[in-house]
Amino acid sequence: MKVNRVMSAYRLDVISLLPKPFEILHELGVIGRAFTTGIAELNLYNPRDFTHDSYHKVDDEPYGGGVGMVLKPEPFFKAFTSIPSHPARRVLMMTPQGKQLEQSDLWRWSKEYRQLIFLCGQYEGFDERIRNLADEEISIGDFVLTGGELAAMTIVNGVVRLLPGGIGRSESLIEESHSNLLLEQPHYTRPSEFSGLEVPKVLLSGNHKEIARWRQKQREMRTKIRRPDLFERWVKSQEMACNSELMLNNLPNSSSKNSCENNFIEDPWWD
Repeated sequence: MKVNRVMSAYRLDVISLLPKPFEILHELGVIGRAFTTGIAELNLYNPRDFTHDSYHKVDDEPYGGGVGMVLKPEPFFKAFTSIPSHPARRVLMMTPQGKQLEQSDLWRWSKEYRQLIFLCGQYEGFDERIRNLADEEISIGDFVLTGGELAAMTIVNGVVRLLPGGIGRSESLIEESHSNLLLEQPHYTRPSEFSGLEVPKVLLSGNHKEIARWRQKQREMRTKIRRPDLFERWVKSQEMACNSELMLNNLPNSSSKNSCENNFIEDPWWD
């Protein structure tokens, strides 16, 4: 007898005082379809629903004085413990003090886990004890927003599109910006000439080898010009990969050094 195996949806659980904005994710093209087709599911938890006073109080004045209000630990802990836990779970706290988000993080969470729980703050911030719930603290940049909701929605979007079935053609994920430290190459479509601007002839040539070479060069050049920090990291990663391969082939250090350097000087655009 054939057994039908249905893959469980990837769980995304958000603890937020402002859950309503997350509803827009159900209308965002491929992200919305992922929720509709059961690839992922989004669950929202408002800490106010886990209070027992008539005012549904979730914040209080900071000990020691100071401006602003601090989020109380009890509602967040109660909301957290109400969430079903998957064995492959990761808890993310949205905070400007956290590690800056990178594409590699989105790939890691989409591949290694089946549940993400988001802790979204408001006001002056979390009671420090709430941080004990988090596996990772994440920031989307060196700036401050009114809460963690936009950061959480950014991560939901970035992770869901990487899930199997999330994108129509998974090959498109391989060459996109930041997937391998390089920015994506330019894209063109019809017409081949518009307002005096022409599509590069190599893209019209039908020569797939030369097209692939042109695209790789464009990725490298664009990254070198627009994001020299990423380009430097990419060059180092290529050198490390080259040296590792040569060491496996038992080549002497001098040969390894010269061979790897040649990978970067054979193309005239490099300098």
